[in-house]
Amino acid sequence: MQQVLPEQQSFDTKAFRRALGMFATGITVMTTRAADGSPVGLTVNSFNAVSLTPPMIVWSLSRHLSQRDAFEPCRHYAVNVLSADQVELSRLFAGKATDKFSTLEWDEGIDGVPLLRGCCAHFEVRNEIRHDGGDHLVFLSEVLRFERFERDPLLYFSGHYRHMAPLP
Repeated sequence: MQQVLPEQQSFDTKAFRRALGMFATGITVMTTRAADGSPVGLTVNSFNAVSLTPPMIVWSLSRHLSQRDAFEPCRHYAVNVLSADQVELSRLFAGKATDKFSTLEWDEGIDGVPLLRGCCAHFEVRNEIRHDGGDHLVFLSEVLRFERFERDPLLYFSGHYRHMAPLP
């Protein structure tokens, strides 16, 4: 049984989430194949670089999401960094639709992982290390291949989608 410390009793998770929202992030769609071979994906903004040598990335997945069953055991997955004109794609993969890939054009990466078209970048990775992260599962993975495209990224800040604008 987990003991709640006095200082944790009044911890406001909604305020904490709003404070975290002050850190602008890019938006990604993580994609893989389920055990039956069907494509799986979800919108994620908890993605970051870890190391250049070896090339590694990190992201986290909520333990309560059904996509965990596909991502936790998979050998490979892809990180699709969304471009500024892909808000609807972000919403599609954040939603509960069952066949998110049926109307999309996409290519296959390592092990057939879906690579979404029109993105800023793709990273194809080997699913190596998973750690407990409280209510999330943290993935630390080696990048095997990547591709970069000249497109503006889709950003997320303070609960809203944003686009980049140069400073004066």
